[in-house]
Amino acid sequence: MTSQQKTSKTLHIVLWVAQVVAALLFIGTGLFKLVTPIATLAKLWPWVGEYPNLLRFTGIVDLCGGIGIVFPALTRIKPDLTVLAALGCAVLLVCAIAFHLSRGEAANTPFNFVMLAIVLFIFWGRSRKVPISPRA
Repeated sequence: MTSQQKTSKTLHIVLWVAQVVAALLFIGTGLFKLVTPIATLAKLWPWVGEYPNLLRFTGIVDLCGGIGIVFPALTRIKPDLTVLAALGCAVLLVCAIAFHLSRGEAANTPFNFVMLAIVLFIFWGRSRKVPISPRA
């Protein structure tokens, strides 16, 4: 096995780990936003009381993004959707960061920055370095 092949295999494994972590976090966050009562979440996040529809919308997007980051690659049915899901999650996270910063809630953004780095890594890796090939 050449050095290039080892690097590709290692990157492939690291990307899968990143995809599973991102999927679990996005799916978990999405479900949390969708099933937890607004009043309960408003105690945790003040903006929820002001924008309950935004909460539910982002919950749906989180859930779809989490599913999209892992399942198309896992099934190898339209694996390019994984790349698009990672890009969509990145857009969502940039919007979340901008939203929180505009409200003076910078303390709420570190998780978003970490997740942004993970989904951009997935986007880069699966689109350029170690793409998943579709089923034959």
